[in-house]
Amino acid sequence: MADLQIHQFPCLSDNYGFLAHDADSGVTACIDTPEVGPILQALDATGWSLTHILNTHWHPDHAGGNLAIQEKTGCEIFGPLAEQERIPGIERALGDGDVFDLGGHEVRVFDVPGHTAGHIAYWLPADGVAFVGDTLFALGCGRLFEGTAAQMWHSLQKLMALPPETRVYCAHEYTQANARFALSVDPRNAELVARAEAIDAARDQGEPTVPTTLGLELRTNPFLRAEARSLQETLGLVGADPVEVFAETRARKDRF
Repeated sequence: MADLQIHQFPCLSDNYGFLAHDADSGVTACIDTPEVGPILQALDATGWSLTHILNTHWHPDHAGGNLAIQEKTGCEIFGPLAEQERIPGIERALGDGDVFDLGGHEVRVFDVPGHTAGHIAYWLPADGVAFVGDTLFALGCGRLFEGTAAQMWHSLQKLMALPPETRVYCAHEYTQANARFALSVDPRNAELVARAEAIDAARDQGEPTVPTTLGLELRTNPFLRAEARSLQETLGLVGADPVEVFAETRARKDRF
């Protein structure tokens, strides 16, 4: 089995598009369809032929290009079972615990509601890669448009249980703004302070901050650190239930 090749490229104002390609089989998946033009240009640039779209959730900046891209490529559209009525062209609906083969690469599906009610994530264990849509960001998490704090915390716990070396591909370049907020609630986290400086330097050079790794997020992302005493102290919630700590962190970010 060939190594999975991942091609990342910007879309819209702050989205990323991802192509995942297996050279032996020729299988190529596009994770979400934020913008048709850049996706087709990426396929032309790589010379890859699209076989699959893997949608994470129904929002237009994730599924809005499905039909136009399918018309151009004839690809098959996979997406969340709980949102299949809201996702254009979905042909295979997936839910928690489903496993499928992508050009010889095992893909495991997690239900991760919170940002939307039926959001899913894709984990490729042998490749050490997770495509998480808008559930987890570098130093952030998705806004709770359709779910509760308890749902999102449970969803994040599923991702937190993955191997720490897992490369996490999130869908937006939000990291610099997320870092400013993270420092406001976890200012004594030395690794976070150093990371924020590195992020500023990278963005000054126009470099992406995605992908990240799960281990780095576990150590620096306040939305994964609800059980950390330093964060609880800043929030005035020492010893509180992690869901309460997470909910307060998310509420502060919404107001930040």
